[in-house]
Amino acid sequence: MSALAAAPVLGSAPVLTALAETLTETGRTTTGEAVLFWVIAPVMVVAALGLLFARKAVHAALSVVLVMISLAFLYVAQDAVFLGIVQVVVYTGAVMMLFLFVLMLVGVDASDTLVETIRGQRWIGWLAGVGLGAVLVGVVGGTVYAPATGLAEANADSNPVGVARLVFGEYVFAFEVVGALLVTAALGALVLTHHERLLPRRGQRERADARVKAGATLTPPPAPGVYAQRNAMDVPALDPQGRPLEHSVSRVLRARGQAADAPPVLPAADADEGSRR
Repeated sequence: MSALAAAPVLGSAPVLTALAETLTETGRTTTGEAVLFWVIAPVMVVAALGLLFARKAVHAALSVVLVMISLAFLYVAQDAVFLGIVQVVVYTGAVMMLFLFVLMLVGVDASDTLVETIRGQRWIGWLAGVGLGAVLVGVVGGTVYAPATGLAEANADSNPVGVARLVFGEYVFAFEVVGALLVTAALGALVLTHHERLLPRRGQRERADARVKAGATLTPPPAPGVYAQRNAMDVPALDPQGRPLEHSVSRVLRARGQAADAPPVLPAADADEGSRR
């Protein structure tokens, strides 16, 4: 997926870089970048809404992929080519592959129930969302932006060097906190998925011993039509005494009433045996 997803981004890099170079020295965008933004931004919003309201987990994951690829386009348009490539290779190619692997492992047929197991959790979620929105509005509203310097000055030391300076300099504490949270989440997943067995795992020998104690037949049942007059799937096999074995026919045919009646091959021998008893 990463190679396919990276193709449109990397292939359009010269075009988007040319659009990024249209930034003026005062930091104002020109018509080219504005058109690019107003084309990609609605796509990102629609994909984000698809993530929230998609009924199937696979559709939600594909919506996230579309958001990530669109964000990579915007990064490249801002002359942050390194971030755009990392967005496609790491997030779209690695993280989303992990999500899809988990979906394939768990299954996509199971639907979540709408019954609340913990009462009041919806109201708690709404309050938490409103509180988070208020905090974000306050932070964005109180942020003081530095004067625009232009892309040439911002990327004077190359884009990777600028990213490293921000990550390991100004935002090193946030970087370490996020790393600690990821490690904690991985350990929590291991603890939650691991469980001790109540009984030891039974091997082939233990299962065979249990069947012998229960008096079950160890060998598989004979195939339909064995020792019978007709070799067909709906004809029961016969035992050594010539009596039909109904369980040799498929359960589907028996449930549908399509199993044929196989008369005993040796009715006289059975009659003589019954008379001797």
